[in-house]
Amino acid sequence: MFLNKVKVRWNDLDANGHLANASYVALMSATRVEYAESLGFTFIDFKKMMVGPVALREEVHYFKEVFLGAPIYISQELLGATEDQVFYKIRHNFYDAEGNNFARGEMLGAWIDLKSRKLTQLPEKVATAFFEKNKSSDFHIFTKEDTRIEGIKPKNIDLVNKLDWFGN
Repeated sequence: MFLNKVKVRWNDLDANGHLANASYVALMSATRVEYAESLGFTFIDFKKMMVGPVALREEVHYFKEVFLGAPIYISQELLGATEDQVFYKIRHNFYDAEGNNFARGEMLGAWIDLKSRKLTQLPEKVATAFFEKNKSSDFHIFTKEDTRIEGIKPKNIDLVNKLDWFGN
């Protein structure tokens, strides 16, 4: 399990004085960057390869509040991937300094070709590093169809009529 240690900063807080919802998502993303760098792959490397990660869905479950100045640890484990490794799931757990789990997040992601803007596979050396290490004990292979939540699809609106209705 990969662990990223951070300290809760003032700008990580919400109006209630505890770690904000948006901060959890940002810390999960920062942990994924730290993990990539621990494997020897930087932002510049990904730009040169013309491939990058894209978040398709993120979800966080909160168990306990965390406040300013607290040292926290964010874990990262590979929860699953498609056979072709285009799609992947990552689990993040948030721990206090005593190892108490105060939140858990999961992220569904994919790899995108930065030129064509289409989903793609990672180059082999990167894929080996990412997909052969740091698997969770409940790692599983899933299908592309498993990435969709039943019934959630885009629904466009007529902005011209909506804006007129609001008086804009």
